[in-house]
Amino acid sequence: MKRYFVAISLFIFKMACAQYADPYQAPVYYSVAEAANANKATQLNLRDQQLFHTPENLEKLQSLTFLNLMGNYIEDWDGELFKLKDLEILDLKLNKLRYVPDEIGGMKNLTSLNLSDNSIVFLPDSMGKLKKLEFLYLSNNNLTHIPESIGKCRSLRVLELNNNQLSYLPGTIANLKNLKVLHIAYNQFNEFDAQWVALAALEDLNMEYNQLKTFPAAIGSLRHLKTVILNNNKLTAVPDEITELSSLELLSLSNNRLTVLPVNISNLKSLKTLILTGNSISKPEQDRVRAALPGCNVYF
Repeated sequence: MKRYFVAISLFIFKMACAQYADPYQAPVYYSVAEAANANKATQLNLRDQQLFHTPENLEKLQSLTFLNLMGNYIEDWDGELFKLKDLEILDLKLNKLRYVPDEIGGMKNLTSLNLSDNSIVFLPDSMGKLKKLEFLYLSNNNLTHIPESIGKCRSLRVLELNNNQLSYLPGTIANLKNLKVLHIAYNQFNEFDAQWVALAALEDLNMEYNQLKTFPAAIGSLRHLKTVILNNNKLTAVPDEITELSSLELLSLSNNRLTVLPVNISNLKSLKTLILTGNSISKPEQDRVRAALPGCNVYF
């Protein structure tokens, strides 16, 4: 189990680095006044400063590429924010936002947008104009649907939508050919949509805490998958085709309704961790699985 948490921690760290300021690249400033006195400041960190609005004169910092406003009390989007045309990384996590305005589509240089831990119920169609967007974090909001225009964000590599009120994703999600990470845990999905197998680059899938009863055989076509997390669903079986995932390293299926695993489970040569706690798997089946996966840490 220790290896499991180490692997997950390393992955999270790698993804998080895409959101942080890089002091080795350029100086990081901690107030608008400080940044205004510098020559073409590019990185501004206003995290945890008890702000209720974006600061005055922010629009004067036209060279900004990184802006962190995480952990404040911002409820509305001030127009000054949309005047920062060179902005690449915008972090508004842990604020009080309830919506995303149409003007977001004008921030065409954004590569990373973090809006997690707000109260957002609506995303505009203009999200599709963010052609350079690679990282989109929307976990812990109140979203019930995602606009179809998301399929136009074809540079997306990471899409996190955990802890919302989603029961489906638009069919256009299949256009995200560069998507490597799809996290849709703690939602209301009843199925893994067959269209998602078009996400050929997908490496990390997390659908834990949903309402999945079955999983499609088509999962076998996602040959780049390294991590599949399906804990706390209602699965009674996993398809034989899952054994075709030759790159799979972590498979977590705890707290489902499984009694057996595929006959050819030994084909998962890259599997390092298999978690099956909270299922009704007999001792003979446990012994079979362990014997079939001698190089894998198996947890029942």
